[in-house]
Amino acid sequence: MSSLDNLPRMDRRKAMQWMLTATATMTARDPQLFAADAAAVKAQGYGPDPVMVKVYKPGDVWPLTFTEAQRRTTRSLCDVIIPADADSPSASAVGVHDFIDEWISSPYPAQAGDRRLILEGLQWIDAEAGTRFSKPFADLALDQQHAICTGLAAAKPKAEHKKGATFFKRFRDLTAGGYYTTPEGMKAIGYVGNMPSGSFEGPPIEALKHVGLA
Repeated sequence: MSSLDNLPRMDRRKAMQWMLTATATMTARDPQLFAADAAAVKAQGYGPDPVMVKVYKPGDVWPLTFTEAQRRTTRSLCDVIIPADADSPSASAVGVHDFIDEWISSPYPAQAGDRRLILEGLQWIDAEAGTRFSKPFADLALDQQHAICTGLAAAKPKAEHKKGATFFKRFRDLTAGGYYTTPEGMKAIGYVGNMPSGSFEGPPIEALKHVGLA
């Protein structure tokens, strides 16, 4: 059994908090989508003011989409895009594959095109892996996975890889958008957020006198 199969699923409250953060930073998706429609999401969303202290269980808000095979492919592809290094964990280690599942499963217009693109793209990349190496993408050796992805990431991909390249570009954006909005990802790029420039010694005496505290 692959080590990928032992990864736990992310808590859905955390995943939705992550989605809200990533939505504000994600780039616009590529409008050149695959031709066929994926099944529409009919679930209701959480509205403009989700309760972030509530523990959501699968199905409480919207059902997730990925089959186990799709989840394995997603985990593998995430880790090709952002592998672990000496200082940072891989994309799958921080749950980016679960973030992508939540993203494409949500019943909002901004994610509708991504759902279709990602589902068909996962099918495409597994078919490509089978054609070239006789195995699903998740079961390939790393150099074989790189061989497929390098062609998709080329500035001018081959004509027969056009659909796969469109998928890969968006998948890469989602992976990066998810990863670099985690604490681990922000640490990897040295982002510390708003930090005080010096020590705070309290309000000035004039302010304290104004409110009767001095």
